[in-house]
Amino acid sequence: MKAILTDITKCIGCTQCVTACKMVNNLAPDKPREWQKNDGLSARNWTSVLRKGDFFVRKQCRHCLEPACAAACPVGALHKTNFGAVVYDSDKCLGCRYCMMACPYGIPRYDWDSSVPYIRKCILCYDNIKSGKIDQPACTKNCPTGATIFGERDYLIEEARRRINDKPDLYSDLIYGEKEVGGTNVLYITSKDCPLDFLLYYNNRIEKDIRLVGEPDFESPYPMLTKWAMGSVPFAFIGMGAIMSGIYWVVNRRQRINKENKEIENEED
Repeated sequence: MKAILTDITKCIGCTQCVTACKMVNNLAPDKPREWQKNDGLSARNWTSVLRKGDFFVRKQCRHCLEPACAAACPVGALHKTNFGAVVYDSDKCLGCRYCMMACPYGIPRYDWDSSVPYIRKCILCYDNIKSGKIDQPACTKNCPTGATIFGERDYLIEEARRRINDKPDLYSDLIYGEKEVGGTNVLYITSKDCPLDFLLYYNNRIEKDIRLVGEPDFESPYPMLTKWAMGSVPFAFIGMGAIMSGIYWVVNRRQRINKENKEIENEED
């Protein structure tokens, strides 16, 4: 299974990865919105470079081993591939944005500028690699310092561990993404001076879900946090259908009675 390893200590913040991603995926120039998160990601920017103190951190979809976004999607528009990427099928998408609510990293973005707006995010250049146009994601291929590299996940974990062991005074003893939320296919290693906890994004809904299921260890897959909510969807549809049917019956009955009363009044006149 393919993966990406990003070494924060090597990133110089040049953003060549961002430019390459936009070119290969034919992404139009971004139009910032007031409600967009201040992390550089949007439907037109699938990767970004954040500044954390003296360090630069690349942000993108983590391609979770057990993706919460795919678990939350009621029509299977998002799914995990054997290649390692979590990909998206716009033909199936309903535009419900459940995936945006479910993602623990806050990655999927809504394409507000499209006449038929759907979800957009990094797909690890899956289509272009599968077709043979490129042999690795554009972001890793164009990194001038080797700060982000592409390969088999097991090999990259070994490489990350080797770097940490070779320079224990430099690196934090953590391969971020090896176990977090069940593991991801985008891994990070970092300096002891640059903690990466800020990459794990929580909105109010996710924090509420965490309280409902108990204190998490942050290594459990997130689909377990969305399972209870998704299990209630069929009942919500049935319940809403029953409510709407009841409202229709009441309104229709009232209209029928009014019509009958008017006919009686006309006959009396």
